[in-house]
Parts: sequence; structure tokens; C-alpha cells
Amino acid sequence: MRTTTHSPTADLDAAHPARPGRPTHRPPTDEDPSLRAAYRLCRRTVRQHDPGIHTLIQLMPTALRPAALALWAAATVLDDLADQQDAEPADRAARVEAWTQALQRDLAAGTSGDPLRHALVDTALRWRLDLSRLRGAMNSTRDDTRGRHFADWAAWRSWCGEQIVPWVDQVRHMFERAGAPMTLRLDRQQDYQRFIDGARLTDILTDLGADLAQGDLLLPQESLDAFPGAEDDLRQGRWSPATAALIRELTALARRWVTRPAMTTGMHPGAVIVLDTAAGLMRAQLDAVDAAGHSLLRRAPRPSPAARIRILAPARIRAKLAWSLTPLTVPGPRRLTVTGSGPNPAPESTPLRPPPAHPDGARPPRIAADRMPAHVAVIMDGNGRWAEQRGLPRREGHRAGTAAAREMVYGALEIGLRHLTLYAFSTENWKRDTEEITTILEAIRRDLDEGPVRDLDVRQRWLGRPDKLPEDLVQALLREEQRTRDRTGLTLTVCINYGGRDEITRAAAALAQAAHAGDLDPHLIGEADFARHLPHPDMPDVDLLWRTGNEQRTSNFLPWYTTYAELYFTPDHWPDVDRRDLWQAITEYGRRQRRHGGATR
Repeated sequence: MRTTTHSPTADLDAAHPARPGRPTHRPPTDEDPSLRAAYRLCRRTVRQHDPGIHTLIQLMPTALRPAALALWAAATVLDDLADQQDAEPADRAARVEAWTQALQRDLAAGTSGDPLRHALVDTALRWRLDLSRLRGAMNSTRDDTRGRHFADWAAWRSWCGEQIVPWVDQVRHMFERAGAPMTLRLDRQQDYQRFIDGARLTDILTDLGADLAQGDLLLPQESLDAFPGAEDDLRQGRWSPATAALIRELTALARRWVTRPAMTTGMHPGAVIVLDTAAGLMRAQLDAVDAAGHSLLRRAPRPSPAARIRILAPARIRAKLAWSLTPLTVPGPRRLTVTGSGPNPAPESTPLRPPPAHPDGARPPRIAADRMPAHVAVIMDGNGRWAEQRGLPRREGHRAGTAAAREMVYGALEIGLRHLTLYAFSTENWKRDTEEITTILEAIRRDLDEGPVRDLDVRQRWLGRPDKLPEDLVQALLREEQRTRDRTGLTLTVCINYGGRDEITRAAAALAQAAHAGDLDPHLIGEADFARHLPHPDMPDVDLLWRTGNEQRTSNFLPWYTTYAELYFTPDHWPDVDRRDLWQAITEYGRRQRRHGGATR
């Protein structure tokens, strides 16, 4: 996320353990001269290429600055390799790929002969960051060498997310490990995405002249088509009424996107100051873009010194106070955990294992590909009644139901199911006894921390509202989403504090907000637009909805996704089922004839 706002120079402070607010003056090098030099190079690189980012990093806790500089210096180097005009696109792509491959080797070795990678490897090991999550961003930078064209805002936003979010997430992980989490509320994800979009659009507008000189116009065709003639004028370097109108429209849009005060609700005050200052600097940059006129096509505009001082002076004071009152957890000297393939910088690198076999040796049936559902959703009903039939408290039924849920995951992996969604706790379940609610939520938290699903090829996701849920449970759910997001086996979505009507209502509200902000034409809204405003837009429709417990209703579960789902009801209570029942449900699905409104042939 680049901005082009100048900042004053500042020394790189240390990350040695220290009392909150007391600065030290060395990077975390353990007296290694080459590492000290590497971090100093990161500081110079970011200050020269991304002065706005350098400014924001100085508002972070002293302990986090060297690592943040190392991350952003690496992103800058990759951008520069991709933009080098002395080489053909294929050569530039090869250079980016070579740098990326070298980083993988350096991570395995625990050190690097390249100074920037040396600092980055040290940061990864010291803060236990999983840099494999940056691979997608690095690949996106490599692919930029071939040129980019975006048909619409959706394609443009996807590109923004690929390039920026993984780097920002690494910084967020450091804040979390330091004890000052930059918490993103689930109901503010849309604000977070728009903030990222606004930052990228600000960067593109600022560098418009330089990009055009290289033949790049990194704006969606959808926005260009709204101002006939603007695209040709821009590519010819002409400032015209159409061009001026386009720039006015885009700066106004970027200004709305970066102004997201609700995004920081619940965050640590220091993190709020960093993000609010970033928004202020970007608005000042957009003011400079607006005022540049035709000179925008020749050089990057700069905000006035007075505008920068007005934003930064109070921010520095507030940030120093906020961090001085915050005890931080700072990593000491790095320790390598050596495995057969080299140092292991993060616990997420643990090898995945296959699911355990069924105790009776049962194996899944062979299902033809065209008879296999892609998405099975399960209403896990009957825990309480199972316990009552045995003279046990209802909470014991929920504990027993945990084992059945694990069985579903094992069975889904064995039969090759791609998506499994489990209804664990509904918005209506708050009406139950407090002890029963506590048991359910504690079982979920225990499974997140200790459950055997953690080491399987399962991408875990959460669907529901954070309201009323314990904060530590919300954070654990978000951590598991982050930790497993690159897994490619089963996608397991657990619905906790979920209600289908509530989900649709919130999506409709987000859609109305987007239309009001001018992001959508309300007369052209379709189903795809609505789906993009759901919490998980990439979740496929449910093919098979299965409910246990001898009840035959859908209970406000996934109404948007189950419109064409096959319904399957079974009498057994949930703790009595295992993976064989899932296989039977899938087998029954394969026998049904699905027409989706068409005639039988």
C-alpha cells in the first residue's frame, strides 16, 4: 500500500525488550553487524521509495518498527524489479521469480547473503511469521510485468486484495503477537476492504503520469467508459474536460473509501492512531491530486508541508502516549527450530496428516463425479434429547456431539467433499440455559485450540455475528481462518451465532450503503451483486442439506444458499451419527434427479 506523502527522516529504533514507551536505538540484531546493516538498509529503502509508509511506521511501537520496515522494503524491491524499464517483461518476471525463490531458500537456511532478505528472514523467525502467505502477492507482482487490464471494479478489487492484503496481514500478526491486536470486527470487513481499495486508488492517481509513461493505465474499464474520450486522452497525455471529470470522480470515490471511522471500532488506541493518520495522509494526497490539474499527467503531486504537519504533529504525540501505556510482548533473540527441510519459522508449517481411519475399518463408497455434491450443509440436531434419554444433563449431549462433528470432517475428507458447513450455534440459541450455552461455546473453543482437525487439510471458516460471543472465542476463530486459509482440501464452515435472515438483512444493508456511496447503480443490481455482499461471497450453493434428530425444517439455516438444495432428514440424534451416515447421505443425494426447473428427460 504505497502513498506518496513526504515524511521527515527518523532513526530506526530497536526492538529489544524495553519498558513501554522507552525508546532504544538499535534494531534487533543481537550485536550482529551484518544484521544491523541490513535493517538500516530497509529503513533507507522505505524512506526513499515510500515516505508515507515510513512515516506511519514511526507511529508504531518501537519494537515493531524494524520488522515492519523489513516487510515493506521487501515489497518495494519486488515492485522495483517488476517495474524496471531496462528489461523486457519476461526478464522482469524472471527477476521477481528468482528473488522469490531465493527467499524460500533463505528461509530454509535461516539467513541470507542479500541484506534485505537477511532482515526479512530475521523478522520472520523472530516474530514467527509465515511468509508462505506472501506467495500469492509475490506472484501477482510478477504477473504485473505482463500488463494489467480490469474489466470492472470487481476485477480491480481482486487485484488490490492479492497485492496488498497479505503484506498488511503480516503487520497485523506482529501487532497481535506483541499484545496490541489490530482487531478487525467481522461486521467491518467491508470497511476494511474499502479502505484498502481507497489506499490503492490514491496510489494509482498519484502515480498516474509515471504509469502512463510506461503504457500502464491501472483503472477499471468500467470507470473509464463512464467518461467517453477520457481513456484516449489519458493514453495520449491530453488533459481534457472528460479527463478532469474522471479524476474528480475517482478522487471523490477514493476519499469516501479511506474515510472509514467505524473500521477501527474495538482496536487498540495506538493502532487506531496509525490507521486514522494513514487516512488523513491519503486525504491530503487526494487534495493534492485534485489541485494538480493537467500537471498530474507529468509529475506526482505532493501535499503541502503545512498539511503534513497538521496531520502528523498531533498523531506523534498521541501515538507516543498510547504506546507508553501499553506493556508489549517483545520477542527475544530468534531461535531456529530445525526440521528436515531447515528452520521452521512458524507453527503453521506443521505437516498435514490424513484423517484417522474409522474404528471398524469402514471405507467411503465410490461416488461418480457427476453424482457427488460440492457442498453439504448439516443441522446437527438432537444433542440435548440424546442426553435426556440417558438421564444426563443436556450439556453432556453437546460434549458427545463434538465427536460426531469430528467424524463428519474425517468422512468428508475421505470421500473427497469440497465444502462442509455445520450449524453449531444459532442466534436463537441464546434463549437456552446459560450453563448449556457456556458448554457449547467452551467446546468450540477447546476444539479450536486442541482439536484433531487442526492438523488436517481443512480450511476453517466461521459464519455468524461476533455480537455476544466471548472476545477470546472470536479471536480464536479469526486466527484459525487466517492460519488455514491456504489449505486446499476440505473447506469447513462452522456457523456460530448465525441466523439466515440476519445474514440476508446485513447483506441488503451493505448493498444499500454501497448504492448510496455511488459504488453501485441501484437500477442495475443483480443476484451477483447481492452475493458479493454476503460474508463469504465465494461459498457455493448448498447441494445437500441434512438434518438429524427427527425434525423436518430448515430453521433459518443458509436460506440464500439452499434455494435448490436437496433435503435429507434422518431420525438419529446427532451424537449417534458418524462418518458412515454422511456417506449414506451423499449416496442418497446421488440417486436423486436434479432438474433446477427444467423438464425430466
